[in-house]
Amino acid sequence: MPKAIRIYEYGGPEVMRYEDVAVGEPGPGQVRVRQTAIGVNFIDIYFRSGQYKAPQLPFTPGNEGAGTVVAVGEGVTGVSPGDRVAYGSAAGTYAEEVVIDAKSVVRLPDGIDDDTAAAMMLKGLTTQYLLRRTYKVQPGDTILFHAAAGGVGLIATQWAKHLGATVIGTVGSPDKVALAREHGCDHVILYRDEDFAARVKEITGGKGCQVVYDGVGQATYPASLDCLRPFGYFVNFGSASGAISAFDISLLGQKGSLYATRPVLFTHTADRATLDEMAADLFEVVRSGAVKIPVHTRARLADAPKVHADLAGRQTTGATVMHP
Repeated sequence: MPKAIRIYEYGGPEVMRYEDVAVGEPGPGQVRVRQTAIGVNFIDIYFRSGQYKAPQLPFTPGNEGAGTVVAVGEGVTGVSPGDRVAYGSAAGTYAEEVVIDAKSVVRLPDGIDDDTAAAMMLKGLTTQYLLRRTYKVQPGDTILFHAAAGGVGLIATQWAKHLGATVIGTVGSPDKVALAREHGCDHVILYRDEDFAARVKEITGGKGCQVVYDGVGQATYPASLDCLRPFGYFVNFGSASGAISAFDISLLGQKGSLYATRPVLFTHTADRATLDEMAADLFEVVRSGAVKIPVHTRARLADAPKVHADLAGRQTTGATVMHP
């Protein structure tokens, strides 16, 4: 019987149980996938802890993975048993086998291995909607990307540099500075040790950035707003340090008629045509070599509690992939 991680109550990493599960046959519009690689993301911690609520308890966490289709349900077109596939907005992927909606699945092109796919689908598609759909980064733009040495950050800074932007990145510790520079950052700021808003103003000659991408949350707000030029974009897409608890919309007017948004991946990928466009864009920049996907940690699915503890403790850089 296949194994999976099951969560019966919200809490710390210790609530994750590695156990046998029954995996049914795919229903209409579904596929069954034997996974070879499983992506790990901060959103998994939000669901495990209860910050985000699962549809019901118990549940299996995870949204990202790659593997081989073993069966398809009624009405499924575009994928067949034996196809290599990947997904970044599925459900229950902390498992050896998973039944997921076919609308979440994209076929993998040659030249992208399963580990790379599992490491990049959620983070890479997130980067795509941040840089190409939320605020469309243009040559000559100056952007600020918080947590530049994180899983999304290392993809986004490379991609932004490829698009012709000047990239300012923040990191939480000195050992991450070189890594951020190697992945596209023109300037790196230690946001825990420096006044990053003052440094951004210094770097930009007082003008500020066109956009700030912030997956950190509480620790970087509201100072992120002071990094923007008039009519700039504050894009909050995560809360690794805790959620922004009190958002005062009047600050946007006071600080330069700013725009603020809180986009999520699943809204973008709900439309099949949009998902296909986003995935094609991601695959193109990866296959061309413009963006390299850094997989810095590999672990066993059974070790998911330690993986979560390390991720929450900021002990990781780049992507983590678990193997069944």
